[in-house]
Amino acid sequence: MRVLTMQPQRVFYYFEEISKIPRGSGNTKAVSDFCVRFAEEKNLRCIQDEKNNVIIFKDGTAGREKEEPVIIQGHLDMVCEKNLDCDHDFEKEGLTLLTGGDFIYADRTTLGGDDGIAVAYGLALLESTEISHPPLEVVFTVDEETGMFGAKALDASVLKGKRLLNIDSEEEGTLLTSCAGGIKCQCVLPVVYTKEEPDENLCGMKIMIKGLLGGHSGTEIDKGRCNANKLMGRLLFMLGKETPFGISQLSGGLQDNAIPREACAVLTLPEEKKEFTKEKIKEFELAVKGELGGKEPGVFIDVMCCETPKVKLSPSSAEHVIFLLLQVPNGVQEMSGEIEGLVETSLNLGIMGLDEECFVMDFAIRSAVRTAKEALRDRLDNLLLFAGGHCTATGDYPAWEYNRNSSFRPVCTEAYRQVYGKEPQVMALHAGLECGILADKIEGFDAVSMGPDIFDIHTPKERMSISSVARTWEYLINILKLA
Repeated sequence: MRVLTMQPQRVFYYFEEISKIPRGSGNTKAVSDFCVRFAEEKNLRCIQDEKNNVIIFKDGTAGREKEEPVIIQGHLDMVCEKNLDCDHDFEKEGLTLLTGGDFIYADRTTLGGDDGIAVAYGLALLESTEISHPPLEVVFTVDEETGMFGAKALDASVLKGKRLLNIDSEEEGTLLTSCAGGIKCQCVLPVVYTKEEPDENLCGMKIMIKGLLGGHSGTEIDKGRCNANKLMGRLLFMLGKETPFGISQLSGGLQDNAIPREACAVLTLPEEKKEFTKEKIKEFELAVKGELGGKEPGVFIDVMCCETPKVKLSPSSAEHVIFLLLQVPNGVQEMSGEIEGLVETSLNLGIMGLDEECFVMDFAIRSAVRTAKEALRDRLDNLLLFAGGHCTATGDYPAWEYNRNSSFRPVCTEAYRQVYGKEPQVMALHAGLECGILADKIEGFDAVSMGPDIFDIHTPKERMSISSVARTWEYLINILKLA
């Protein structure tokens, strides 16, 4: 029984079908196989590589068979975030889709509109017998969210098209023509624990920072949203000036490219300081609310007593952990000197956590300038070296540079005028897109990125506008008509 009945019906049909399949980054075999079965059922030529990337080919419609192909491109994987009260298993379970008003969303989890809508558009295009189009080469990559590893492994030599329409943007009416490059950086600090001897004069306290908005670390990084991991570091430093405590547990965030909404610490402290500590945390919460104003209206700090932990970080290890949380850079570092309002360089402390041997921090670094990206990586490396740790950089991907001589961009602009009766916004993006990688693989590469309105991606509040999906579908059809 179908759940989604909105228009365009076949687009939402395929969006619902892929939403039934677990497809977090690194878990894409099933959704990749789904696309292959689709191609086989439609008698379309298909290539599936070892990484689970899929390319599906379709001839041009009558009279357009010999025209230059258009590549339609998006990624199969999604960011898997959920609320703390949600027991959803992203490895085994599909999404529970809900609708309300003009929006489709998922039950307490990310929706995967980024980039499931590209897959749904692509499959609906391939299925249609009514839409006029040149030859199509529909490319679905994998593991975009964790380092664009699918795009990096893709054999693009099988593609004949030069013009590429990337459907991985989340703002209707905006055509993206360039994007930042990026790199992931994991910072590891070895730590030492000491045993807590049973002592009735000690108690356990669990502190949870909650209610932050979070968001995509590329598209939302300039909105002044608070990072829960950094805020926890500041709170711990403040408490250390007021009362002695030990750190037993520390965690926050789920994805390096998502601004963390929640962080948790479990402390050991003197029983006699329990109420005093609660008061200080309340004062800190009020101060933070005052600082953040309307940017983070829902932030709060939950404090509860817990069983006294059996181990805690040594004083030296705790000092180094708090030092790093205070001192590591985070957020916008530089604004573009050429494009007003565009972030040039940023980084996001997306994940932190203590394990038995180390304190680990995962960062997503972005910049339109290669040397600025490398400088931030070196800054983190130097801080960790000073504290006794080290950094490892992975997933480096290039920026997508603006093509001043594009012939495809004017086609997309004219198609927009015809559908909307106005000019689109032509912009650069601070977030990363696979276009930068594909540009190095396809000679004469000429691309535009677009998509429907999707809000709060990479958070459980992610929602996609139903009406925008329909308008963008008409726009996509018109691009192919003029291409």
